[in-house]
Amino acid sequence: MSSGTSPTSPYPLRAWWAQRPPAAGAAVMATGIVSVALHLTGHEILSRIALVLACAAWLTLAANFVYLLLVERAQWLTRAGTPGALTAVAATTVLGTRFSLLDRPVLAAALLALAALLWPVLLLLVVRHWGRRMPGAVFLGCVATEGLAVLGATLAAATTTPWLAHASLVPFWLGIVLYLVALFRFDLRQVARGSGDHWVAGGALAISALAGAKLLAAAGTGMYLWNDDDYAVLHDVTVFLLALDLAWYAVLLAAEIAWPRVRYDVRRWSTVFPLGMTAAATLSVAAVIDVPWLEAPGQALLWIAVAAWLVVAAGAVAQARAGLRSPAPDMGTAALRSTARR
Repeated sequence: MSSGTSPTSPYPLRAWWAQRPPAAGAAVMATGIVSVALHLTGHEILSRIALVLACAAWLTLAANFVYLLLVERAQWLTRAGTPGALTAVAATTVLGTRFSLLDRPVLAAALLALAALLWPVLLLLVVRHWGRRMPGAVFLGCVATEGLAVLGATLAAATTTPWLAHASLVPFWLGIVLYLVALFRFDLRQVARGSGDHWVAGGALAISALAGAKLLAAAGTGMYLWNDDDYAVLHDVTVFLLALDLAWYAVLLAAEIAWPRVRYDVRRWSTVFPLGMTAAATLSVAAVIDVPWLEAPGQALLWIAVAAWLVVAAGAVAQARAGLRSPAPDMGTAALRSTARR
């Protein structure tokens, strides 16, 4: 599908940008959640720097999203049918969550509304193209859905809005169902062969645990949201989700050591996101259920995520420079074509 710019275009920046796959939105997700985790640990200056970078990337990708929708409708539909398209929803909710923590409820609410409008359209288009033996991006259906729950619950706690907390329960439980569906479609061989997005298998559990923690925190603001039995169920499910996430983390880390994959790929942003999300989820669960000993592992996981962010960002810059010099199809384009074929 032509993007309107050929590899031999006299406009190298435009040609390079046309090759960005939908999964590039994972860079916003990764940077945004690192910003959230840095905020949770009191590193506010670093958190805001990451937030600025995430906002700049989000605005750039949003402009490209709108351009394709209005000018290149056929290409927009092709890209919207790939799992990576759901990073648009997830990235928007992550940014909204950070703005809510920054005491910007109006902006956070606007981002929640935008994500809620995009979510059913993109989810339907993506699910229609699901097949067997999918890459890790298949879990993005869960991630995008749980992102709505995280932002909704965070905003509900910040604004003391009970109906929003109750509404956030819907995507929370639906996200868990979507995770189970995705798990049966996930190609387990990706654990050894994946180019980065296989980590979303764990990241989806991390954002689910974070959503549970935010719902529990909303109940702790004084609002009466549910009875003690319902609270106990939500508490136990949240802890269980975090335990499963940490188990996935260990498995995926061991696989990276056993089968090293050191070459840069745009899907590596989908590795950084679960790393950062696991840190944020661990820190949030530790705070809401009052388990202080979890804070140290959460902080350690945060700095692992920051280190991974720096490495992947360096790879992205190097690839971008190479792409601008010679805008031929790169790994990002290959990732898009591979995902589209699935």
